[in-house]
Amino acid sequence: MDGWDAGVMILSEILFFVFGWLFFMKQLFKNYEVHNWVVQLLFSITFALSCTMFELIIFEIVNVMDSRSRYSSWRYTLSSMLFLLIVVLPIYVAYSLIRSIAFIRSRYVASLTTMFWLVFIYFFWKLGDPFPILSSKHGIFTIEQAISRIGVIGVTVMAVLSGFGAVNAPYCYMTVFMRKVDQNSINQMELKLNQTLGMIVAKKRRLAHYERELQRSAFSRGTNDNTGLFHRLWGTVSSVATGGTLSDQIGQLNDEIQPLEELSRHLFLALVELRNMKDRLDYSQTWMGQYFNVLGHFFSVYCIWKIFICTVNIVFDRVGKVDPVTKGIEIGVHWMGFELDVRFWSQHISFMLVGVIAVTSIRGLLITLTKFFLAISSTKSSNIIVLLLAQIMGMYFVSSVLLMRMNMPLEYRVIITEVLGDLQFNFYHRWFDVIFLISALSSILFLYLAHKQTPIH
Repeated sequence: MDGWDAGVMILSEILFFVFGWLFFMKQLFKNYEVHNWVVQLLFSITFALSCTMFELIIFEIVNVMDSRSRYSSWRYTLSSMLFLLIVVLPIYVAYSLIRSIAFIRSRYVASLTTMFWLVFIYFFWKLGDPFPILSSKHGIFTIEQAISRIGVIGVTVMAVLSGFGAVNAPYCYMTVFMRKVDQNSINQMELKLNQTLGMIVAKKRRLAHYERELQRSAFSRGTNDNTGLFHRLWGTVSSVATGGTLSDQIGQLNDEIQPLEELSRHLFLALVELRNMKDRLDYSQTWMGQYFNVLGHFFSVYCIWKIFICTVNIVFDRVGKVDPVTKGIEIGVHWMGFELDVRFWSQHISFMLVGVIAVTSIRGLLITLTKFFLAISSTKSSNIIVLLLAQIMGMYFVSSVLLMRMNMPLEYRVIITEVLGDLQFNFYHRWFDVIFLISALSSILFLYLAHKQTPIH
């Protein structure tokens, strides 16, 4: 690799690393004061290597750098990513998890960490047994053995996210799926909530009053020789006259307050849902809302087409031999009479397609990771969750390279195919179709049941 090519790769790695570091600080850990610099370093390195793989795919299409330099960059990037995903991240996840358990002594941490990593390696290796992912001629310690198993996990994650996204996007964007909510319904729900809260406040005031009375009562202090017989008898008579002992009334009030508090929580959540629906309806009337409505129709057509194509691919065991860009151009040339340079336009359109896929994949995964992290993280578990997300992110992007290879013309796949090795690429495309179909159909059923719930009144 000459100096110019090495400089390009080093500068790219630094920029991607800095972006990953800033994303970690400004998005994932913006609400936390304590940052583990090792976790931050591992996340940023994983992000930088993931982006570098997409960059190298674009370099293949645009023919940036010498072919030998690109091959060396591919080998370095993939080897580094595999070392992170199989060795470094699992070991540090196990180490962090064991260190967080208070009763484990420090001298046992190293041995337990090693044991956990060996268990991980065992199951990671056994993962490849049920799948026809590799030809038998490869040895145990080869890059193909690692990529083939990581590809199964990553493709599964990609297919699940893609299947849910293909269904959820039109459901969220299209106005036809939005429930009609007016301001009167919101006002009525607010009135019910305020009335319920008022009843709770009134009963809690009575409860506090009875508890103070109970503390001053003769019987709350037990039998006391200094208390006269007349005072104790008078307390008994007055309690019975007011409808039972103070303890009974306190118990009755607690029994009444508990269901009212449960009702208030239900009404509050219902009010929030109504307001969200109203905001969505108001937003749908704007220019951006109408744009997303049109986009939702496009996604619905894409979802139906993708489900149909996946079903056809599964039933007929079909995998495309030609990338979709070249296939589309050939259809335009042979069937519609267009006079186009297939090689020239396939290169430029493939460049734009791969660029769009790369940007949207990175953006979509980062948004998903942020939402997931903010939903389940805490000050104690945040570091472990970030490490697991980095593991998923690395597997996701390695699998993206496996699948994006099919979107590239044959002449641009040479180095990628050589670096990835003799994998059963057709298996990964069939596996993606199967998981995508299951995920999409399950998402349709789930959203249908959620949408058919009784509307809130």
